[in-house]
Amino acid sequence: MKTPSKRLDHIVTLLDRLLRTSEIADYPGALNGLQIENQGGITRIVAAVDACEAVLLEASKQPGTLLIVHHGLFWSGAQPITGSFYRKLKAALDGDLALYSSHLPLDLHPSLGNNVLLAKALALSDIKPALEIKGQSIGVMGKVKPMKREKFIALLRECIGEPIHLAPGGPEMIRSVLVVTGGAGGEVAQAAGLKADAFVTGEGPHWSYTAAEELGINLFYGGHYATEVFGVKALASHLSEKTGLPWSFLDHPSGL
Repeated sequence: MKTPSKRLDHIVTLLDRLLRTSEIADYPGALNGLQIENQGGITRIVAAVDACEAVLLEASKQPGTLLIVHHGLFWSGAQPITGSFYRKLKAALDGDLALYSSHLPLDLHPSLGNNVLLAKALALSDIKPALEIKGQSIGVMGKVKPMKREKFIALLRECIGEPIHLAPGGPEMIRSVLVVTGGAGGEVAQAAGLKADAFVTGEGPHWSYTAAEELGINLFYGGHYATEVFGVKALASHLSEKTGLPWSFLDHPSGL
């Protein structure tokens, strides 16, 4: 039986429209959208957080794969095609792999985004866009059933499956929660300005701990990787429903 195939250009158009890729401001290295094309036919979808060598080598084993990632190939900007960068490109080209990356457009998507999905996993209510980065609301803020910090830590750990690091600068009882996944800890002052009891993110700079204490906010670090698996999974599942192609998640955790 012939494996069903969909055209890459049609899928890319669907993704660009869904994620508003051209409309969302991002960091230059994000280079959102199609980063590597293949010969044009897609037979399966693989989701992953990072376009690292281990992920590309595994995903490229089956020709006609579309790999969707949150962190693409070009965060370091222009670079020589040597070493691991060469090996990644060679694996993709030899394996007829297409690569699509979506950073902030996926973070802030209202139904498939990392932030809203983690907020829903935490059972937040009255979820609204919050915390501005590059002229747009990136995170979400909502209300949680009032609970003490230790209970909230347990809830957060259950949602992401990783240990939680807390800077306990805010109130013992938590009612309002700001969620900005990934590496948003440096935005702790803006988070405190939003009057959130808790700021949930992945990681941040060393000084953010004492800043949280001084600013009066509880800062919860759940890991950059662990807080950003939600969006790529949801996006791949959604795309599978639209195209009829099978999808899977390629887990390569960093522990950070």
